[in-house]
Amino acid sequence: SLKMASDSPESLMTLCTDYCLRNLEGTLCYLLDNETLRLHPDIFLPSEICDKLVNEYVELVKTDSIFEPHESFFTLFSDPRSTRLARIHLREHIVQDQDLEAIRKQDLIELYLTNCEKLTAKSLQTLVSFSHTLISLSLFGCCNIFYEEENPGGCEDDCLVNPTRQVLVKDFTFEGFSRLRILNLGRLIEGVNVETLLRPLASLAALDLSGIQLNDVGFLTQWKDSLVSLVLYNMDLSEEHIQVIAQLRKLRHLDISRDHLSSYYKFKLTRRVLNLFVENLVNLTSLDISGHTMLENCTIPSMEEKMGQTSIEPAKSSIAPFRGLKRPLQFLGLFETSLCRLTHIPAYKVSGDKNEEQVLNAIEAYTEHRPEITSRAINLLFDIARIERCSQLLRALQLVITALKCHKDDKNIQVTGSAALFYLTNSEYRMEQSVKLRRQVIQVVLNGMESYQEVTVQRNCCLTLCNFSIPEELEFQYRRVNELLLNILNQSRQDESIQRIAVHLCNALVCQVDNDHKEAVGKMGFVMTMLKLIQKKLADKTCDQVMEFSWSALWNITDETPDNCEMFLNYSGMKLFLECLKEFPEKQELHRNMLGLLGNVAEVKELRPQLMTSQFITVFSNLLESKADGIEVSYNACGVLSHIMFDGPEAWGICEPHREEVVKRMWAAIQSWDINSRRNINYRSFEPILRLLPQGISPVSQHWATWALYNLVSVYPDKYCPLLIKEGGIPLLKDMIKMASARQETKEMAR
Repeated sequence: SLKMASDSPESLMTLCTDYCLRNLEGTLCYLLDNETLRLHPDIFLPSEICDKLVNEYVELVKTDSIFEPHESFFTLFSDPRSTRLARIHLREHIVQDQDLEAIRKQDLIELYLTNCEKLTAKSLQTLVSFSHTLISLSLFGCCNIFYEEENPGGCEDDCLVNPTRQVLVKDFTFEGFSRLRILNLGRLIEGVNVETLLRPLASLAALDLSGIQLNDVGFLTQWKDSLVSLVLYNMDLSEEHIQVIAQLRKLRHLDISRDHLSSYYKFKLTRRVLNLFVENLVNLTSLDISGHTMLENCTIPSMEEKMGQTSIEPAKSSIAPFRGLKRPLQFLGLFETSLCRLTHIPAYKVSGDKNEEQVLNAIEAYTEHRPEITSRAINLLFDIARIERCSQLLRALQLVITALKCHKDDKNIQVTGSAALFYLTNSEYRMEQSVKLRRQVIQVVLNGMESYQEVTVQRNCCLTLCNFSIPEELEFQYRRVNELLLNILNQSRQDESIQRIAVHLCNALVCQVDNDHKEAVGKMGFVMTMLKLIQKKLADKTCDQVMEFSWSALWNITDETPDNCEMFLNYSGMKLFLECLKEFPEKQELHRNMLGLLGNVAEVKELRPQLMTSQFITVFSNLLESKADGIEVSYNACGVLSHIMFDGPEAWGICEPHREEVVKRMWAAIQSWDINSRRNINYRSFEPILRLLPQGISPVSQHWATWALYNLVSVYPDKYCPLLIKEGGIPLLKDMIKMASARQETKEMAR
């Protein structure tokens, strides 16, 4: 089913929601006084749509860097007569007091506020307006919601001396929340009296007190007939806690797990405690004891343990106390305990670190509220993906994507998650992934690059991008990828390996793409960035991959793009070309890339006068004899000169070398090349070559062009014959054969 889910297109509802949120002004809203969003008066939306709009909005603000949040977004939902809200999930700094205040007239049934650190006690008062309808409420990680600002002295002048102080609100309780059944107070601030806070609630069904330290939990027994779910993650337990829990006989889900790295716990689990749970909590279907140390051995003898086929039957359980269960548990959390490595565990789903299934279960169970555990689970997945083969690839990928989206600012998750993605997207898994899934990967990778200037994350993200077909698969985020890579390359202090990968990616991105893409990237400063890299390498006297890739990227980005060619000349590109030639006379690959680029510059008529200097012409003429990279350097040098010759004798504005002398060297060079040479070059269009055919001003240019076409169509007929026909080369060749000025050998070749 997961395969199906990831492949199926987005629902129409999702697409419309996304479109409306990105175009609020053009769809649901108009702008009042050029600043405030207002709903069109004829719009009435039910809660099914409004909930989705609000929840998607929060998601977009959180995960899409291009999406702009609106100051007045929540005011669109202030009037229940036109917009109804019922179930909303708000997170982090996206939500402020005034946003909740704006929707206070709504009859909310479910309100999840996760890590909303900007909310203060003002929002506690707003919660009261939902008290008659709220069934489910989460204040997880809202660390300031019990603080109000106190203004000491109350006078204006005094405030400057004593800025507002944060004071803990002591008198708030859930009085009047008559329908509240599900409550999450995870990571509640110290000093709030939980017992007093909760006392007015008549019948709680689910309570989460993660990360709160309570010495006395006796008050929980007031809900012993209604409580079905209790979470006490990271609470330091004692015998008293255990006795209270054992009285909550209706419990179906109990979580007493802990993060074994977080602090010192006196409490140790024993066989007796587990027995007590099994005997008293007869409805239990889910139990989490992750991170606990077992004080004594709870396992059956190892001989018996290894016997028979793996079983989830309680009677065969390797963990002795669980033999008393009536039926297998739906879920058993054993992450970072020794018990998860046993053979017979009486549960359908187990979180642990023994194998891929257990690790994925852990990531799934803990991502939302426990990033500290999740990052360690993803680290285990990383090892599995790197060393063995992942058998549940799609599930693994989706879980990592979710974790990276959910914890965009958590360094550990960004580091481990981006590393895992690299292994989960490499070529051996390629076939199993849909376009939609691969796009999601690209999105979270780019988010990571944006949020983290940290070397490891940047490297992992760049490496992961290398697993994609470039530029095709990155086309949908083309501008953004280029901006991020140029950003990396423009940093003053650079990590060598990242620099190398980033230049490689930049080069691939401008290879074989449309000219408007190249122009756009040129305007972003691409040419300048590459020249700066070359300058740095020259100063260090190193010709490495970064140097070669940078020239190659310039070759690609100037292809049939005059603006970028002009930028190359304006930013002293020719000076760098000459210096590189002098500094690295033996580097063939480098010479080929540089001359390929100059070939592009020479194709632009308006720029050719800038190449017309004694120094440049001498350099190009000498390179005609170069044997670097087969014929490539000589061929490109001859190409540059062919375009210059095509401008005629009157454009030859120099005394030395003489035009005739250079022409003679060009003929000699062309005659020395093997007509069947295999080539290190890729033509998207023959137009710049074909324009050298119908002219009599420079027979040698005509001959170079004919030789180039002949070589390419004979060595690579499948690729280049159709291109020659499509671009009208045949009639041009026929006409040239009739020309008196054309040389005999040129006509032969053309024929």
